[in-house]
Amino acid sequence: MSLLPALDGAFGDRHDAVRVAGESTSWSVLAARAIDLASAVEGAGVVAVAAAPTLDTVVAVAAALRARVAVVPIPIDAGPDERSHILRDSGAACFLGSHPWDDVAIESIPLRAATAPMRSMHAIGAADPDPDDEAVAMIMYTSGTTGPPKGVLVSRRAIALGLDALADAWAWTSDDTLAHGLPLFHVHGLILGVLGPLRLGSALVHTGRPTPGAYAEANASLYFGVPTVWSRIVAEPAAARSLRGARLLVSGSAALPAPVFEGIASLCGQRPIERYGMTESLITLSTRADGERRPGSVGTTLPGVTTRCIDEAGEPLVPDGESVGALEVRAASLFTGYLNQPATTAGCFTDDGWFRTGDAATIGADGFHRIVGRQSTDLIKTGGFRVGAGEVEGALLAHPAVREAAVIGVPDTDLGQRIVAFVVGDGLTTIDLGAFVACRLSQHKRPRRVHIVDALPRNAMGKIQKTKLTEP
Repeated sequence: MSLLPALDGAFGDRHDAVRVAGESTSWSVLAARAIDLASAVEGAGVVAVAAAPTLDTVVAVAAALRARVAVVPIPIDAGPDERSHILRDSGAACFLGSHPWDDVAIESIPLRAATAPMRSMHAIGAADPDPDDEAVAMIMYTSGTTGPPKGVLVSRRAIALGLDALADAWAWTSDDTLAHGLPLFHVHGLILGVLGPLRLGSALVHTGRPTPGAYAEANASLYFGVPTVWSRIVAEPAAARSLRGARLLVSGSAALPAPVFEGIASLCGQRPIERYGMTESLITLSTRADGERRPGSVGTTLPGVTTRCIDEAGEPLVPDGESVGALEVRAASLFTGYLNQPATTAGCFTDDGWFRTGDAATIGADGFHRIVGRQSTDLIKTGGFRVGAGEVEGALLAHPAVREAAVIGVPDTDLGQRIVAFVVGDGLTTIDLGAFVACRLSQHKRPRRVHIVDALPRNAMGKIQKTKLTEP
């Protein structure tokens, strides 16, 4: 099987196979456009794509993969320093398609307008080799929270195996129509949300922006969203109820608050699927389409994945569902390494080959995983206790007037770290919140300070950026 068999005629043809922001194309026309552009970049090594939510972005990515050229998706809102770093670090030879920046010196190869359908849908697949190789397909740049963004090398083999594992877990087939409006420069939006349909044959509706109204009009069987998207959908009951005909609702990239989980279940008629992954590993954990869906859980390992949690001494923890440890992963979909950073790559693996995710988690005896958060920001060591920020946030979010909550550990001379909460809501007082969580949390888990704020800092995927939270 080729990497993108939908462009090889494996699922026949359909006139509305891909629709992005209202512009549609068939598999055959997309294949023809990709072949046309691929011939212009063969041998380029690495190419950049301005990852705007457009059909041209899909064409450019498909063309690069057809030409066996590594794709570097550039966030459309990237600042000049970040953009310059990514282009320089990746060694991109050119841009495929247009871009909006005047300060870019490398060549841009324009995309031609839609061409006639291919007479043979097999033409693109004829030169597309078996994906079971380690050739780099994508160079995905991290958010750079601890320094300049790092280029994550994702192989063709990792993408193929990762998507096939999701097809197994979610019963994702060519009978589905996937809808989402996620950014096309992350794993969730681009690899899962674009390459997934091109590999598995489902139709794709990218809504341009992930608004409740756009999701309501998509008429899909499968929806992808991040917690911010689902929170906004739940806040508009009419839009949420319009998703009752869907087969599967998937949330990822951050923990889904329990009230939003229950809101989806009530309004949409089904509990959502939650999953866990990283740029470096693709998706490794998920609840299954045919399995139990628990609030706060990201499910069990996908095919080809094994996990463990270790304590501070490096010893594996007993999977009891309570003990919090550092999550480590072995998976067929792991990245090849960080571009030009062999020492950093080596430091991410244990001596016996486990990838250090940097996340804290618990694993139950039944294999269900709960992600506590990042070890650096979400595992709080206070007064000799280890407290997961997510548990405290969940207690705060149970308050009916709280819309958002973020909890961090702040250095404290007595406790080591004190628990501090930042809360967004209406008509709240810190006294009320203190009394509310006191009924739900042990004393050592309660926030020592609560700050009521207008908004929480988030990145493009809706993840709260806790490193930007500071006490007044």
